[in-house]
Amino acid sequence: MSGIEGKVVAITGASSGIGEATAIHLAGRGARLVLGARREERLNAVVDRITAQGGSATGVVVDVTRREDLTRLTDTAVERYGRLDVLVSNAGTMAISPFDELRQDDWDAMVATHITGLLNGIGAALPVFRRQRSGQFVNVGSTAAYVVKPPQAVYAATKTAVKVLTEGLRQEAGPDLRVTLVSPGFTDTEGVGKGASPEAAAAVVRLRDEIAMPPSAVAAAIGYAIEQPYGVDISEIVVRPTAQA
Repeated sequence: MSGIEGKVVAITGASSGIGEATAIHLAGRGARLVLGARREERLNAVVDRITAQGGSATGVVVDVTRREDLTRLTDTAVERYGRLDVLVSNAGTMAISPFDELRQDDWDAMVATHITGLLNGIGAALPVFRRQRSGQFVNVGSTAAYVVKPPQAVYAATKTAVKVLTEGLRQEAGPDLRVTLVSPGFTDTEGVGKGASPEAAAAVVRLRDEIAMPPSAVAAAIGYAIEQPYGVDISEIVVRPTAQA
C-alpha cells in the first residue's frame, strides 16, 4: 500500500506536541489512527478534534514503559481495523539537568521512555508486521543524538540509543518492512524543558522561543516517510530550524 490514505497508524505520545500534530496531519490525509498517551483527557480531546473533522481515530491510554500497554495499542489497531501499517514511536521526556544535580529519577525516566519504551513498541508491533509481511516503524529521535551540549548528556545518550536501535532494526527488517528515523531539532512543544532543573528549563525554553519550528514541520516529515511507495524506505530524516546551527 502506497500513500497515506487508508493506512492504519498507531502513534505514542499523541496527546500533544509532535504526536498530536502528526495525528492531525495524517488524519487529514485519510489515515486511520490509533492514538496512545498517558493523559486520557488530552488524548480524548485530540480524538474528538479528528472525528469532528470527519477523520477516523480512537484513543488508548498508554504508558510506553509498560509492555502490556503497547500490546494493547497494537491489538486495538488490529481489532478495529484488521491490520497495523505504521507504528510512530514518539513518546518522550526532556528532563535535562547537569550531572552534578544527580537527578537520577529523571535519568531513569528518560531511559525508560526513550529506550525501554521504543523496545516495547518494537516488541508489540514486529510480530504483527511479520504476520502481515508489511509494516513500518517510524521512530522519533533528536538532533541531540548528533551534537551533544550540556546539560543534555543523558537525554542525548538516550536519543543516540534510539538512532542506533533504529538502524539495527532496519538492517534486520528484511525486504517487507520499512524503518525510519525522524530526528527533530528545536520544536515548539510543551515538553521542552518540562521536568528539567529550573536553570536548564529556563535556558532551553528561551532558546525554543527564539528559534523553534512548529511541530507541524516534523509531522510533515513523518508523513513524507509514510507516503512513499511500497519498496521505498526513507531511512533517516533530520529536520531542524534554519536558525539552529
